[in-house]
Amino acid sequence: MFHHSAKLQYEVRVDTPDPVFAKWLQQAIGGVEGEIRVAMQYMFQAMGARGDAKYRDMLMMTATEELSHIEFLGHAVALNLEGAPLEAQEAASQDMVVGAIMGGMNPRHLLSSGLSAMPVNSNGVPFDMSHVYASGNITADMFANAMAEMTGRTLAGRLYNMTNDAGMKDMLSFLIARDTMHQQQWLAVIEDLGGIEKCLPIPNSIPEDHENLEHSYYFLNTSIDEPTPQGVWTNGGRAMDGRGTYTAKDSAAPMGQKPDLGKARPNSAAQKEQM
Repeated sequence: MFHHSAKLQYEVRVDTPDPVFAKWLQQAIGGVEGEIRVAMQYMFQAMGARGDAKYRDMLMMTATEELSHIEFLGHAVALNLEGAPLEAQEAASQDMVVGAIMGGMNPRHLLSSGLSAMPVNSNGVPFDMSHVYASGNITADMFANAMAEMTGRTLAGRLYNMTNDAGMKDMLSFLIARDTMHQQQWLAVIEDLGGIEKCLPIPNSIPEDHENLEHSYYFLNTSIDEPTPQGVWTNGGRAMDGRGTYTAKDSAAPMGQKPDLGKARPNSAAQKEQM
């Protein structure tokens, strides 16, 4: 069950409406780095959460907060569309700057939504939920969530640098701050579960005798003209799961057979020469 307040989570103020910036803000709503993505990701993870109920609770609470972000970003889009030309003749009658703005705005903000936000990215492509990750594995999901917040914070930082509007910068500074907290809280869950070493490899419930450990800790150089890149992951460093030591193999010989499916089956609609 959800409850709603008539007030936004954070104040939205647009000092100078900018229809082009409204188009860019759509990425923060319906882009792969945006709020629809994380709201749905956390909600579906929560609905499938098993184990300690506190993780389900924090997922659902944060999902609900992300819905609040969609709401105030949508309001910001609408405010930035205030004063946008409503017809071609109106745009043409104004100065060249306004005409350029009309040319750079998303036409669907006028044609489809009546100068308001839509569940789309900055190119007008609807968010299709294909980037919602809810695996049922709490640690895998926490890593996915931290990455989502990292890319969201990157987007908010870029949007901050793309506007000179003080109100929009203030709103975006709030989003940057919340992204800071959210990526930290998901990483904190991994610490709460015992830390990276204890959680890795994911899933940590797969029995070791199900894994061919001979192949678990070497980096494979598949390049024919570049040396093995040197790093902890190649030069004898301790694996992050504490079980092995990193090594490297150069141009490893194939271990499998040459794939040959033989003749085609009768009645398979292949050519006679294949049978």
